[in-house]
Amino acid sequence: MSDLLHLTLKAARDKLRAKEISSVELTSAYLGRMEATTALNAYITATPEKALAMAEASDAKLARGSGGPMEGLPIGMKDLFCTEGVQTTAGSHILGGFTPTYESTVSAKLWGDGAVMLGKTNMDEFAMGSSNGSSYYGPAVSPWRGSQNSETQLVPGGSSGGSAAAVSAWSALAATGTDTGGSIRQPASFTGIVGMKPTYGRCSRWGIVAFASSLDQAGPMTRNVEDAALMLSSMAGHDPKDSTSANEPLQDLEAALAAGVKGLKIGVPKEYRVGGMPEEIEAIWEKGVAWLKEAGAEVVEISLPHTKYALPTYYIIAPAEASSNLARYDGVRYGLRVDGDSLAEMYANTRAEGFGEEVQRRVMIGTYVLSAGYYDAYYRKAQQVRALIRRDFDRAYEQVDAILTPTAPSDAFAVGANEDDPVKMYLNDVFTVPASLAGLPGISVPAGLSARGLPLGLQVLGRMFDEATVFRVARALEEAAAFSEKPALLDGV
Repeated sequence: MSDLLHLTLKAARDKLRAKEISSVELTSAYLGRMEATTALNAYITATPEKALAMAEASDAKLARGSGGPMEGLPIGMKDLFCTEGVQTTAGSHILGGFTPTYESTVSAKLWGDGAVMLGKTNMDEFAMGSSNGSSYYGPAVSPWRGSQNSETQLVPGGSSGGSAAAVSAWSALAATGTDTGGSIRQPASFTGIVGMKPTYGRCSRWGIVAFASSLDQAGPMTRNVEDAALMLSSMAGHDPKDSTSANEPLQDLEAALAAGVKGLKIGVPKEYRVGGMPEEIEAIWEKGVAWLKEAGAEVVEISLPHTKYALPTYYIIAPAEASSNLARYDGVRYGLRVDGDSLAEMYANTRAEGFGEEVQRRVMIGTYVLSAGYYDAYYRKAQQVRALIRRDFDRAYEQVDAILTPTAPSDAFAVGANEDDPVKMYLNDVFTVPASLAGLPGISVPAGLSARGLPLGLQVLGRMFDEATVFRVARALEEAAAFSEKPALLDGV
């Protein structure tokens, strides 16, 4: 691989500003890498011409000394973000051929700061999944292979699996993701990269194809913690076009990284020691505890008593909101249309052909829990439990500054392994869902390898709008773990 591909986001930024490299050179290297890694199916739509045009414009700005914070840096854009003039599918057949005439706020902020778009990355359909297996365009594949069976293709996690695969395979310098119940953090854990979910409302949702409106949040996926801080600084900010966007100042995240963790109190929730958790997950968690103690933090056990209700609560609220959001896809205004003998039949035909199995399952569940006679028993009750989960975190943060947990209950599994058991697939989110329901910031940091030689991540959770502390703890873990393992790519990948 070109030496250019081994640069971090910050190192590439510094070299571009020093005019040691050009954006066209850097972007061309990544476009070549994308071509070499097509077997991973990390991208739904590649945009090489647009990328080179953006890179040329960045080089002209850098030559004038007027480049932005992300100037000339080539990144992948999850195919959930609307991009003006570039097809946006949300991984679904029903949006095939949809080309937005507008730009999402997050992508517009990144392009405004000079980032270069390599293409639109693969994802679970409408962000519904934990494996990238529900994409209409086929599953994205992790560049990692287990030591016990190097021929078995593994999932990169989901729903931001394409972004995770691209970053970990060096076919993107960084990428955007979205996290509803763990869809940035879990794939980051599976692929040995850093994935950051900011506080709900920190990044605008305007122009992001909606799954569950009270949960969806955009965030960066990068190769290290510092790069995540740099990229989030460009993505975040108040947006009057989004009624859920928070008008809260963002701390200087890059400066926060140098503060260390000495004197911080870190909570370890006893309820996250779930039954049947693999010993290696427990072991990596204990390593994380030891690393933070050595760095000067105080680690204390805390209780989050309603954690056991988080998954069932999430899988009522998220499908309910999805059933409402996806009602707009009817074949009338945009996307796929399958004709019928009546308007109602056209609706039914379009949705039956346009939506995949997992999306149909969640829409059916969501419609059921919102229906007359069941709303109070399911949806209203789930919202009440959600409030209790949030209260648990509020009480915990009266004692501690951040919380440390595993990111996922296992390492990556084989492509197609859990597709016939949706409940088993949903359990992948057991450690990430509680923070999503509470709207808290969380980050996954690679911490070691499993017995099969696959990445395992540790998760740091913080108070609302306190991303700075989350990054401080994440940086301490990153330095202690010194994770430098790379995927052993197969020939031709």
